[in-house]
Amino acid sequence: MNTLSAIIWPENFLPGTTDNFVSNEVIVAGLSVADVWPYLNTATAWPTYYSNSSDIEFDDGAGPELRDGLRFRFKTFGFPVESSVVEHVPPVAGEAARVAWHGWAEGDETTRLDVHHAWLLEDLPGNRVRILTQESQIGAPAREMAATRPNPMLNGHQEWLDGLVAAARSRAAI
Repeated sequence: MNTLSAIIWPENFLPGTTDNFVSNEVIVAGLSVADVWPYLNTATAWPTYYSNSSDIEFDDGAGPELRDGLRFRFKTFGFPVESSVVEHVPPVAGEAARVAWHGWAEGDETTRLDVHHAWLLEDLPGNRVRILTQESQIGAPAREMAATRPNPMLNGHQEWLDGLVAAARSRAAI
């Protein structure tokens, strides 16, 4: 039996215990993790295929590729988000590639937002790739998004996935 890999969660962001959680996944034929990874791992590429990301900046002259411990910031869902990469496992044959960051928007109890956004990419039999993205959020803005229909995080992350797949298919220069 072939089982699919899962996101690794920090205890305080465990889905079902936070204010908002979304999960989006696609499985597509004709692409591999190696095709998709550069478009996800190169943060400055995000705005080229995902309209909800902008103003990407890195600390200490780092970037544009993500790596363990990298501090960066970007705007998404109307929030300026400070971020730190907390998991980074580049593609290796036979294993899932992973990247995750802790992100936060400073503020008081009505505006503070903390998130754990994780991605998992894995090759599947039949020349298919699975791309899973999940985000768990804490804070009043997260509660507001969770109560909104349709959920803006769910739809926004689906746009990110669709754009990521389209970028990888187009093999556009990064």
